[in-house]
Amino acid sequence: MKAPPFDYQRAASLDDASTLLARHGEDARLIAGGQSLLPALNLRLAAPRLLIDIGRIEGLDRIEVSGDSVRIGALARHQAVLDNPAIARHVPLLTEALRHVAHPAIRARGTIGGNLAHADPASELPACMLALSATVEATSGRGTRSIDAETFFTGLFSTALAPDEILTAVTIPLPAPPGAFHEIARRRGDYAIVGLATAGTRYAFFSVGDRPVLARHAAAAGSDIAAAKAALARDLDPPDDLQATGAMRLHLAGVLLERTMGKA
Repeated sequence: MKAPPFDYQRAASLDDASTLLARHGEDARLIAGGQSLLPALNLRLAAPRLLIDIGRIEGLDRIEVSGDSVRIGALARHQAVLDNPAIARHVPLLTEALRHVAHPAIRARGTIGGNLAHADPASELPACMLALSATVEATSGRGTRSIDAETFFTGLFSTALAPDEILTAVTIPLPAPPGAFHEIARRRGDYAIVGLATAGTRYAFFSVGDRPVLARHAAAAGSDIAAAKAALARDLDPPDDLQATGAMRLHLAGVLLERTMGKA
């Protein structure tokens, strides 16, 4: 299939992009790497009247480390973050997770902001941001606000961004707790059947619902692995789909939790 007709406009600046988005509202979509949006267009799962290209706005791809946080610009490519030594030193969970994101060609084009704004519940990065207690920066003509990762992801491919807001950066507090990342997929690069990003005792599961899920009851079990696995049934209610039944996903979530806790 081919994409439905749409107009295209390249934004010269963040202010320009904000103005265009405010003017066209839900009839417009932002595009940067295009690794999620373009397939959706071709499958006609999305049909915006206008694509606003923000891919060349200067400064939105910066990766900055301050004393108490890491700030990653929305246009930072997956591969650039994966290769960044400061990220590997301060947030190794993110480095490990990015190795599992799709394939090299997609990592070379896909952006951190695009991935988070797309809010695919089977994606690795939203779960990482949830585990790391990250905050998302949203900018519009009305100003800039910060949104906690816990409230940013609101449902299937849905976020707390208003129609006129642009995700401009994500900030991760430092020092980041010790972390671990595991996922189970049929083939490397495929979407996970189930995955787990951990920072300290924040267990963020993905591909188990319509958004990443913090396993609070499992965390409350402390170091008791058996009790933590049993508590997962109170935290997770995975759906059935073509890849796996909900019961299988819940079992595999327990496998990943045991694997993570056993190495802690």
